[in-house]
Amino acid sequence: MTDTSPPDPVAAGYAPPPVWTWNKASGGRFAAINRPVAGATHDKPLPVGRHPLQLYSLATPNGQKVTIMLEELLALGHAGAEYDAWLIRINDGEQFGSGFVGANPNSKIPALVDRSVEGEPMRVFESGSILLYLAEKFGALLATDLRAHTEVLSWLFWQMGSAPLLGGGFGHFYAYAPTKIEYAIDRFAMEAKRQLDVLDRRLADHAYLGGDAYSIADVATWPWYGNLVLGQMYEAAAFLSVGDYANVRRWAEAIAARPAVQRGRRVNRVMGDPAEQLAERHDASDLTTR
Repeated sequence: MTDTSPPDPVAAGYAPPPVWTWNKASGGRFAAINRPVAGATHDKPLPVGRHPLQLYSLATPNGQKVTIMLEELLALGHAGAEYDAWLIRINDGEQFGSGFVGANPNSKIPALVDRSVEGEPMRVFESGSILLYLAEKFGALLATDLRAHTEVLSWLFWQMGSAPLLGGGFGHFYAYAPTKIEYAIDRFAMEAKRQLDVLDRRLADHAYLGGDAYSIADVATWPWYGNLVLGQMYEAAAFLSVGDYANVRRWAEAIAARPAVQRGRRVNRVMGDPAEQLAERHDASDLTTR
């Protein structure tokens, strides 16, 4: 008879203590920036450029969401969406500076400050919240019909809830963890493939996640799952058999071909192909002259 009981942590070489304490580095690529407390570690005000919108970010998938959104808004003719994009080097702990913590108390990129509003500048943090704020501010990429509006928001919040299992779960244990743990990789690979199947089934009958129209749901989801199926994340395309998800790939390729997406994914990028990097963006010409 097969034993289906969970593994004994003591036999596996680790038994959780009665109370967890932070007494050693966690290891892995991001160990230097992980800590169990919040708040600023040093005083550093945020720079301010000349545009109404000030973005403080890095071209991770969450950062790409906002720069793609801003470039899409500009492409639609919304001049008020002009922005300065300042680089926040998270591996150097810049997200723990006092100015950044003031813009986002969670110390995660991206953070947006809108200086066009009356009174004090408006801070907006969490990438999904920023997308929704911009969509409502400019009346773009978000349907007004109740049914379509709700469908878009459902997929937007699906992405916000699902992507941590792809990134902090699968991505971490497959690509970044100092020790490869079979149980963790199997658990999160299973979840990543389930999520891709959710998307593939939706996109079998719809051009975009919200329906027939491109929306903030697609802007939010493409940097994670689009990059994944296009082989631009974790070097895991073969491992996850992403070719099984033809509808996701069709959607991903269509969005990757959008000029605003091509511009937006370059902003605050300091990794990969140097030709695709633009550490900071302060004028539209930055994306055509560098």
